[in-house]
Amino acid sequence: MYNDDKQRGNGGQRSPSRGLLITFEGIDGSGKSTQAHLAADWLRLQGRSVLSLREPGGTAIGESIRSILLAKANTAMCMETELLLFAAARAQIIREVIVPALAAGTYVICDRFYDSTTAYQGYGRGIDREMIRQLQTIATGGLRPDQTYLLDVSIPVALQRLAGRPGKADRLDGEDTGFMIRTQAGYRAILLEEPDRVIRIDADRSVSEIQNSIISHLKGDLAL
Repeated sequence: MYNDDKQRGNGGQRSPSRGLLITFEGIDGSGKSTQAHLAADWLRLQGRSVLSLREPGGTAIGESIRSILLAKANTAMCMETELLLFAAARAQIIREVIVPALAAGTYVICDRFYDSTTAYQGYGRGIDREMIRQLQTIATGGLRPDQTYLLDVSIPVALQRLAGRPGKADRLDGEDTGFMIRTQAGYRAILLEEPDRVIRIDADRSVSEIQNSIISHLKGDLAL
């Protein structure tokens, strides 16, 4: 379990030598991946050691799981299988990559983390959220992000961005607008439950405006 004060986000005084786990969340089309990369670049300019990751993925096992989850051919995948695959990929990246990086003093920037499972599988799919919470505890070993940026975008803006996105659609891109609305409601519920950790970012704005807002929070909240 990674639940002592040195390992856990927002649970106590952080060890001065420990890195930070900063996660970016939001529905598809929110711009979170772009902002995660920009934040990582900015932190590097400040002289920090930074590791950029994505979920699912980030390890050989995780990338294999990602391929299974996103393959359009896997239309028979039930929501419980989907849930367990996401948890398996997360368990692997935490133990193989994230925990060692934090112990080495690295700032870990993660494009999605366990809030995505709560929002997508819990609210979007309707899987029992208490069951998800218990599974998350096993997968994460109690590790929590130090800070989470929720890019909160309106549905019309998200759909407009997705329509202009290049590349082939994957299995998860086939969800309807109702699923997107439920998932967004899940993220907003998380925001209300954990305002000490989750920061809402208005993601209807331009890339540069969103970036400036996040950098402002990084400077203030994390004393950078």
